[in-house]
Amino acid sequence: MSDPVVKLSGLTRSFEQGGVRIDVLRGVNLAIQPGEIVALLGPSGSGKSTMLQAVGLLEGGFGGTIEIDGTDASALPSDGRTELRRTHMGFVYQFHHLLPDFNAEENVILPQLVRGVDRGEAEERARELLSSLGLSGRLNHRPSQLSGGEQQRVAVARALANSPQLVLADEPTGNLDEATADKVLDQFLALVRGEGSAALVATHNERLASQMDRVVRLHEGTLD
Repeated sequence: MSDPVVKLSGLTRSFEQGGVRIDVLRGVNLAIQPGEIVALLGPSGSGKSTMLQAVGLLEGGFGGTIEIDGTDASALPSDGRTELRRTHMGFVYQFHHLLPDFNAEENVILPQLVRGVDRGEAEERARELLSSLGLSGRLNHRPSQLSGGEQQRVAVARALANSPQLVLADEPTGNLDEATADKVLDQFLALVRGEGSAALVATHNERLASQMDRVVRLHEGTLD
């Protein structure tokens, strides 16, 4: 078996609230293999977003170790974590967070330019991804001109623009009606599988989780 894309060992996270210590993560262990799509299941408030923030190297304060592609990210300085995040990860959130003054194509081009990709290559990649998501006729539309499902599909394309090894998705269809959510999730999973990326997808929806390769459940700070 190949080395995991991400490996969590003894991951912990605590907060102080009103003088009371709250242990959100209590020693989480998880390994995700290349190309594997894992559903992180749990009710609201169970710590799913906190765990994704840890894996995404988005904030500090965590105990334990986080290995990304064999690198101990928890031992890296801030700029090292930023570089690892930029080169290895893509993110999809419940709300799309698209740049409102840029059209769909430009929103997918920009992260590639930040990575140093040639403009022509970035444009071709953006069109390819958006077309695969059924948005070839919406390239020049700004987010305000798109439906909720279309906005989220642009966000999916943006997350995959730089061919990340790992995609982190936090309730990616939680802001959509059921029919639209099903369609967006189907397209998301097909695109991630087609790209060969691994993914960790936080959701509270059992039905959606069942469509992924493996389900892990976050309960009282640990994975069942």
